Amino acid sequence: MWMAVALAALTMLGVAGLGVYRYGEHSWRFRIESSDQIEVTGAQHVAHAQIMDVMGGDIGRNIFFVPLSQRKTQLEQIPWVESASVMRFVPNRLRIEIHERTPVAFARIGSHISLIDAGGTLMELAPGGKHKYSFPVIAGMNAGEPLSTRSARMRNYNALVRDLDSSGARYSQELSEVDISDPEDVKVMAADSSGEVLVHLGSRNYLQRYRTYVTHVQQWRQQFEKLESVDLRYDGQIIVNPDLDGMTRQPTLAPAAARAAMAAGVKPAAIVNYEKYVTRPIGPPSPVKKSAKAAAKPKAGAKAVAHHAAAKPAPAKQVAINQAPQKPAAVGPVKNSAPVHPSVPSASTVATGQRKPSAGIPKETPQN
Repeated sequence: MWMAVALAALTMLGVAGLGVYRYGEHSWRFRIESSDQIEVTGAQHVAHAQIMDVMGGDIGRNIFFVPLSQRKTQLEQIPWVESASVMRFVPNRLRIEIHERTPVAFARIGSHISLIDAGGTLMELAPGGKHKYSFPVIAGMNAGEPLSTRSARMRNYNALVRDLDSSGARYSQELSEVDISDPEDVKVMAADSSGEVLVHLGSRNYLQRYRTYVTHVQQWRQQFEKLESVDLRYDGQIIVNPDLDGMTRQPTLAPAAARAAMAAGVKPAAIVNYEKYVTRPIGPPSPVKKSAKAAAKPKAGAKAVAHHAAAKPAPAKQVAINQAPQKPAAVGPVKNSAPVHPSVPSASTVATGQRKPSAGIPKETPQN
């Protein structure tokens, strides 16, 4: 008898459940009538039209037949969307929560500038310049390269910014452009009121090397008629104006792309088409033979003053400045630097062929 009662109860429950299912399947109460019943939160850069391209097909559909997991996957294909969740609420509402990506730089791909996150995903600039950023522009990426390649390049950029800002000086704000095409030589375009300088930082010790540039840049501007570039990759040696090349050649931005980039906060120095900066690897400077007088050891306590070579050196493009190993340079006046004699070029200095006499910086001697 108890088994019969239980079987009857189960049958009644099954019939009731089937009735509820059929009611939910066919009742107008559970139908999504318009986009007003699709609530979206967290979307600041993702256009509403992009979300409706994914969810628009569910308008007029019963809420119980919306494939939530499929819609979540489709929403996460939108470049600005890092993650998404889709929830249904009876009788006829959907809620979409968007978690957007965080841009860390501008990226120049061909003649177009986009935003890029730490993982290498590209995002379009918001139309109308609604958001302003103070990032440098990353050069050295190609339109056809996979995300895995861009992600590897971005690891170098993230390490650079993290290192430059670790002391609280926020040096990354001074950069207008960063070239990460060569993982062994990260190049930055440092811009100030006096102009832009291409700085080779290598692949490590970014903060120490950039501090050396900040400490000596005004001194170099006084020594050389025009300061184009500085190579700081080699320990104990600085090469001033090693090349008139270095940055990856970029095609000219279209006027509309340039206006959108400026509205988003791209620095004017990064908008310029750097035709003079062409990729060409440079190696360590060739050793320069010293004259007999220059090779002689100076007397104790004497200033390090070099002597003229007998013959005029042939014009060259780079100037090597040898330095003794020392602690990382600090920002501010350098107290232990030997005096510079602009009229007497160092024997270890290669002539630049510039009209203004170029001088080498003598070796620094630590003080007790």
